[in-house]
Amino acid sequence: MTEDKALVLASVASMIDQFNISNIHILQSLGYKVDVVADFKNPGTITSERAENLKTSLINMDVRVIDIAIPRSLSLSAVLSAYEEVKKLIKAEQYDLIHCHSPIGGAICRLAARVGKKNGTKVIYTAHGFHFYDGAPLKNWLIFYPVERALSRWTDVLITINKEDYHRASEQFKAKKTVYIPGVGVDTEKFAVCKVDNKKKRRDLSVKTDDFLLLSVGELSERKNQRIIIEALGKMKTEGSLGNTVYLAVGKGDMQKNFEGLVKEYGLEGCVKFLGFRTDIAELCKTADCFVHPSVREGLGIAPLEAMAAGLPLISAKVNGIKDYTEEGVSGCCIDPESVDEMAAAIRKMDNDTGFREKCGRNNVVTARQFDINRTNEIMRNIYKERKKRIRV
Repeated sequence: MTEDKALVLASVASMIDQFNISNIHILQSLGYKVDVVADFKNPGTITSERAENLKTSLINMDVRVIDIAIPRSLSLSAVLSAYEEVKKLIKAEQYDLIHCHSPIGGAICRLAARVGKKNGTKVIYTAHGFHFYDGAPLKNWLIFYPVERALSRWTDVLITINKEDYHRASEQFKAKKTVYIPGVGVDTEKFAVCKVDNKKKRRDLSVKTDDFLLLSVGELSERKNQRIIIEALGKMKTEGSLGNTVYLAVGKGDMQKNFEGLVKEYGLEGCVKFLGFRTDIAELCKTADCFVHPSVREGLGIAPLEAMAAGLPLISAKVNGIKDYTEEGVSGCCIDPESVDEMAAAIRKMDNDTGFREKCGRNNVVTARQFDINRTNEIMRNIYKERKKRIRV
């Protein structure tokens, strides 16, 4: 009897690293031989060194790694090239199960997978937040909505990670099955039990013991919108209400130089620190006073959920996926992500009201448990098992 084969495909290595290691383990436990496709040369939000370590780790797990340059933007030549490579791979390997991620990677894979559908290949697609959502720009609806709707016809299971996407997909798309899962899983215990010497950690970060410490974690990008935090701090400095606020921005991205320019423009060099890629996120969460997540669009957002599990209050944007776990006055402050005034007011509120911060932090520990990785892993295991039963039939 031949061994069942599965393909896990994402645009960049960081999506494998951050969202799919548990999925790979589950597939292997169900008897699948797993191949992984992603761009490891341009790995996304992780460093090249971490991407190489990830590749080595996957190989040691007996996973075959195929490095394909899957684009993240709409370059016709790059899309066609990736499509041909993925199609050739799928045709040669005749996978029993394919699980794909990211808008362009998911589109390429589902189109390419049509060559395997006649042989019974089952295709699962996880939408990590549709580009079309309530309040999204018209061009997003004109470009991405019809594409996702058309591709849903070749999708056996469409997985959505926020409720807005689930309701839209289940009512308007043609996937054989649409499933909501509460994100891709947060290791809540890791963040809850993490211990840190707060004073030492702050010294290592060149932060004073009595500084009010803001933290954000995510790609430095227009979508993650760290700009609004910097602009709010600049406004507060001008008004004389900045106090001893310090902001730590964890992550890397193509907007870093732009953000660094803003810091210089507002004279914030002493209170804004760009930390780059870090592996001590749990410790940073335990050291900070407040987590800030002002994304203009978010499928769900793992980083704020990790911060919640660590007991931090949030300043968060009132947008699609984030609304699944935040509420004004309960999780913290929920703001318009385009409003400098609202961001500045939220920072002042968090700085001045210790009782409010502590109350929201306690609430968030409870909320984060709904998104625990053990829960999401069990849902994914059932999805994979159900596809496996149908393959056997």
